Amino acid sequence: METAKVAISLNRRTLERLDRLVKRQVFPNRSKAIQEAIEDKLRRLEHTRLAEECAKLDAAAEQSMAEPVLTEDLDRWPEY
Repeated sequence: METAKVAISLNRRTLERLDRLVKRQVFPNRSKAIQEAIEDKLRRLEHTRLAEECAKLDAAAEQSMAEPVLTEDLDRWPEY
């Protein structure tokens, strides 16, 4: 994966906490720790966005659209 350098500013307390994790070898270096933290935050935000959009759906309308398709599929499934 291609990477790019960026400059960030952190408050001293956060940087000290980060450095302790690197020293304990939780992360190999600051860059990797920050990269993982950002990726985790982005995943959480994307998941939240999906949940928010799903909450907007009308469950009854979705079910009424799905039932005819599912019923058709059930007729074609082999018996077990």
